[in-house]
Amino acid sequence: MNEDGSIPRIGQVVRIMQGREAGQYAVVLRLIDNRYVLLADGEKRKYDRPKKKNLYHIEAMDYISPEVQNSLLETGRVTNGKLRFAITKFMNEVTDLKKGDQHDG
Repeated sequence: MNEDGSIPRIGQVVRIMQGREAGQYAVVLRLIDNRYVLLADGEKRKYDRPKKKNLYHIEAMDYISPEVQNSLLETGRVTNGKLRFAITKFMNEVTDLKKGDQHDG
């Protein structure tokens, strides 16, 4: 869970900290209660079979995918392609910040 103790929002990218998928990124699909969320990444963990995860075992990133959030709020569903796109877009933004370190010749 993030430092201020707030619950992640639908469409937010999170990093899994505990369990078999530790270190991987996923998107919040639904809040079950004040302790659990459903996560999917669109690749290994599809929308149809999301992972139930404890809030204390994830770290919320400062990125909410508007495509995923709008799709879930309007239709209640999201495609696996949109989930993969959201995570890829987040990863590209993170690596753009660190590109200066990679180009040292």
